Amino acid sequence: MIPRAAGLLLAALLASACAPNAPEGVDKAVLDQTVGKAVGDPGTCVLIAQGGKTVYRFGSNVVCGRKLPACGGGLAQTPDDLLEAALASKTPTTASCPSNPEGSRLVAWASGPIEGHDMVYAAVMEGDNVPPGVVIADKLGAAFKAAGL
Repeated sequence: MIPRAAGLLLAALLASACAPNAPEGVDKAVLDQTVGKAVGDPGTCVLIAQGGKTVYRFGSNVVCGRKLPACGGGLAQTPDDLLEAALASKTPTTASCPSNPEGSRLVAWASGPIEGHDMVYAAVMEGDNVPPGVVIADKLGAAFKAAGL
């Protein structure tokens, strides 16, 4: 029993060591809390990049790794794909559309620069009751400010 528990603990430590922490000078716990209050949901992923490197992630590996409809006729994308586009364009974007053929689930995307910083973010939310991407962008802007960004 102890070797199994030790193995699980080691796996958790290794996974957390690889995950981005938070932008320099920002308390990760505070950022997690403000993002969680703003758009926290099991189907949410928020990424922040600085200098081309991901420095923060809110959401599980599963949620942040999912390919979902890009909305607007493009191919499916991941939050990392949107983050790369945000790094290249530095232009705010939002989109929302059904995420399944029945239209019973929605996906919303938001990305762009973080005001007053050399960072960009990308966010996705998918589920039954998802606000539009423009609302997610607005809520995240307030959350980033509240966390000290």
